[in-house]
Amino acid sequence: MALGAVAGIALTASLFAVATWPRSTLVHREDQPSTVRYRDGYDHHLGLYRERTLLHGESYHLVIGSDPSLSYGHRVDITPTFGGTFAVRTSEWTAAGVRVRFTTGHELFVPASAFIGGR
Repeated sequence: MALGAVAGIALTASLFAVATWPRSTLVHREDQPSTVRYRDGYDHHLGLYRERTLLHGESYHLVIGSDPSLSYGHRVDITPTFGGTFAVRTSEWTAAGVRVRFTTGHELFVPASAFIGGR
């Protein structure tokens, strides 16, 4: 009886872990254009990731930073409240920051102060 309870708890914990484990996919990547320089002297990169979980559905996050692997940088979480495709249409890198325009018509501006200096 106790063995069955332990097995049930272990199975429940395993199913919960699988159901909430995010699946993250890089769906857009770009590098800072050579015509724009920031005061920290680094080249910066932008990545849009799609995350999917079985329980929480789909969400996105944007990472901007100097790490080419995009494993570290300024992160902005984006939770679309609409159906359909969510993707980057254009981006504009300026000395002030990066403006990202999405296929939904939404825009997001990330000031340079948020991602320069190793953030």
